[in-house]
This record gives sequence, structure tokens and C-alpha cells, in this order.
Amino acid sequence: MTQRSFETRRIGETNLSVTTLGLGGASLAGNFTRVPEDQARATVAHALELGITYVDTAPQYGLGRSEHLVGEVVRNASPRPVISTKVGRLLRPVPPERQDKGNWAEPLPFNQHYDYSHDGIMRSFEDSLQRLGLDRVDMLYVHDIGTVTHGVEGNRPYWAQLSGGGYRALRRLRDEGVVGAIGLGVNEWEVLMDAFALGDWDVFLLAGRYTLLEQTALAPFLATCVDRNASVVIGGPFNSGILVGGDTFDYARAPEAVVRRVREIGAVCRDFDVPLPAAALQFPLAHKAVCNVLPGPRSPQELDEILAWWETDIPPELWTALAEKRLLAPGTPIPGGTA
Repeated sequence: MTQRSFETRRIGETNLSVTTLGLGGASLAGNFTRVPEDQARATVAHALELGITYVDTAPQYGLGRSEHLVGEVVRNASPRPVISTKVGRLLRPVPPERQDKGNWAEPLPFNQHYDYSHDGIMRSFEDSLQRLGLDRVDMLYVHDIGTVTHGVEGNRPYWAQLSGGGYRALRRLRDEGVVGAIGLGVNEWEVLMDAFALGDWDVFLLAGRYTLLEQTALAPFLATCVDRNASVVIGGPFNSGILVGGDTFDYARAPEAVVRRVREIGAVCRDFDVPLPAAALQFPLAHKAVCNVLPGPRSPQELDEILAWWETDIPPELWTALAEKRLLAPGTPIPGGTA
């Protein structure tokens, strides 16, 4: 198999660089739909064979399943890719009748418990190393802190944990060289602005808020990232499937206004004979804060389809047409200028 020549971008001011296309590990763990373990491992292996050098996972994904599957492949890879995982959830064994499986088709026999404290983050990190079977990971994200997951009042004690000791734990891990970069991985940009008040971060994983469909994170968040030399990984580039022909947006049935906007964007793409998913994948990289786009294929075949979209030649006029039809937020970076 011929490796692709991917562009690489640096993570903040660290020594880490990643290919601009990465591999997300949530779907591999059976998010909504079962994924056979051999298929999941083959997908990770295929990504590495293609030349992708960044793989993301988390304790939440399959309640430990994703970290186990990713670790089985990457620990023997040479060279080893950049690996990120997440903290903020501890997994505790539970009898089957008491398990909260959430959206996971076949999770491991654990329930998750939130803990963003100093000791909770250190424990979460150590547990992840054991599940991965690795001596280190490269990037560590605080996972799903914020009002989207916890509500306004529910988030207050968790934020107090992060500000009161959790951030210190992350800084300690980075300063000691145990991890190369620290950040947050969330579905809302507002909490990332709050995070800037705590201190310096290297990278953020933001899902769904800076996509071809939605650019709400453009200002002030992405502008602040440029000013603070923090990189951004874009998760959920297809907005939960609506940009690849599905009917879900933010993990729920898409409202009519969203469906209508997707139709309008799709019509422009058809005018230029460009698949809508190709435009969705390539769009975020025009912003200089963005270092990586992170789709989550379920199989080597899905990854090959993503790669075909990734390599689609998109004429600059497509982006200009989207801007002229006001389908991109004013000021959105596009190749050759801004919307």
C-alpha cells in the first residue's frame, strides 16, 4: 500500500506535529452501532498504513473499549503515531443490570463517573495508560466539561475541581514531560474561552462548532487561539452525519432549518461537481488555528471513502460562491481570502 503525503501542522508551540487528517476513535467503539473488534483494529491499522499520524481516543468511548482496541494496534507501530486521550471520567466496574450503556452498542462492563480534580485527572491518566498498554500519550484533553454535558448548575462543582487542582495536574504532567500537550475536548466553544482564564493550553478538540454548516466558534474563540498560539483539532466535521447524507445533527434529528441550510450548501457543491462531504472535510483547514480534522470511520472502507473526499480537488470558486450566498459567516477564512 502506498502511503499518502499528508500535510503536517504543529501543535501550538510544542514539539508535536500531526497530519492534517486524523482518526477519531469514538465510532470504532460502537457508538450507536456495533463494530466488530477485528474491524476496529483493521481501521486503525489502515490509517497508519496510509500515513495518518494522529489517533484520538477516550475512556468514554465504549467505556474503555476504544482505548483497548487502539492500544493493541499502536503500541507495536513503528513509528508510533501521536496519541491523544482524555481525562475527567473514571470507569468503575458494575454488574450488567446496573450498567448505564448510554449510546454504546457493546461497552465494557463499567459505568463512568465524572472527576475533574487533581487526583481524579491523575488517576484517569494512569488508567488510560493501562488500557492502552502504553508508557505515555502525547496529548491529554479534559473531556466534556461544560454546560452542554452537565448543565449550568451541574457544571459549577466540576469547574471548581478543574480550576482548584485539575489544571495543576495537567500542567504537572506537561512540565514533567509525561505528556507533550494539554487541552480540552468539548462540543461547545464557550467553555474554552473560560479555560483561557485558567492558564495556557496547547490544543483544543472542538466538535461540531466550526464546520461547513456552522461557524459559531469563529470569534472570539478561534481568534483567541491565534493570539494565544493554541491549536484546534476539529472533531465532528460532518455534524453528526447531516453533511454525509444523514438526518442527525448534534446527535439528534436535525431541525428543518438545518436541513434547509444543508440543501443550500449541497446545491452549491453540485454546481461545482464536488461531493458535499469533501467540502465539509476540507473546509476547516483554511483557518490558521486549525491543525487537524478528525473524522471517525467505522471500517477501512469508510476510511477509504473519507480519503477520496479528502483528496478531491475543490475549485476556489466554490468557497467564493458559498460566501456570496451567505452560507458562510462573514469573516470566515476561505482559500484566497475571507467570506
